[in-house]
Amino acid sequence: MLNRLEMIRIFCAAADAGSFKEAAVRQGISPQAVTRAIKELERLQGEMLFHRNTRQVRITAYGEALAERARASLDQLDGLFERAGAVPEDPMNGLVRLAAPSVLGRRYLLPLIEKLATEHPGLRFDLRFNDQLADVVGDKIDIGIRIGVLRENRFVVRRLEKARLYTVATPKFLRKHGRPNSIEELQAQPHTGILDRDTGRLWPWMFSRERQMNAAGARFLCDDSETEYLIVKSGQAVGQIASFLVERDIAEGKLVPVMEVFEPEPWEMYLYRPQRGPMPPRLRLVFDTLARELASR
Repeated sequence: MLNRLEMIRIFCAAADAGSFKEAAVRQGISPQAVTRAIKELERLQGEMLFHRNTRQVRITAYGEALAERARASLDQLDGLFERAGAVPEDPMNGLVRLAAPSVLGRRYLLPLIEKLATEHPGLRFDLRFNDQLADVVGDKIDIGIRIGVLRENRFVVRRLEKARLYTVATPKFLRKHGRPNSIEELQAQPHTGILDRDTGRLWPWMFSRERQMNAAGARFLCDDSETEYLIVKSGQAVGQIASFLVERDIAEGKLVPVMEVFEPEPWEMYLYRPQRGPMPPRLRLVFDTLARELASR
């Protein structure tokens, strides 16, 4: 086992360098030794010190605070560990960074976060709600929701209800334009298109048996799923909308599903945290609360 002084020196080198590889060069050890030291210190602290993936590492807010204390206290190691290991008065104090698709965040996460904030005044939240894939390392995300394929095998995940993709329009729209029965008929009607903010390209419409529709001829283009939903709900176009946005409207008859036989396979929804390892009580509370409440909805 590493002695504490060596562990703290390696940690400070990694914090200063912003790279495990560079820290290894500075300390004259292997990158694997740096990784082992950081993991052991994280275990002792009960907090993640670095967000990391195969491309980059970035120190966490907790890691920054610990590094500042460690730099000033290397000559007083025993006192540093007594303070760092002390149980805080309220383990629910601290920051939680959350990422989610914009509509899911606003409609479903915000009410839960408001409840948690009321019950635990020491909790602080950094909310990143948008439809792009979160940069979990760069943005130091603690907990997130993702729809679709989850390729990162380092993530700790809980599966939520699957998201269906409905092709929908208002009754008024269908009376005016007719009910489409094929992709060709659908493409000839006023329809919506969603732009990927990262690439500027249009997302294709997805259908069963891996069929797709190019939305280049869309009458309404936007880069936000809730805006698309509002356009469809206004009766201006037909759109392909996620189930968590339209199921209530369908049940109330405000929107009508069309081309049901073309409906694609549902998409997986995940609640995740980006790193395995120690999980502070405040993150465990938020993660378990979201998992329980979102599963019930």
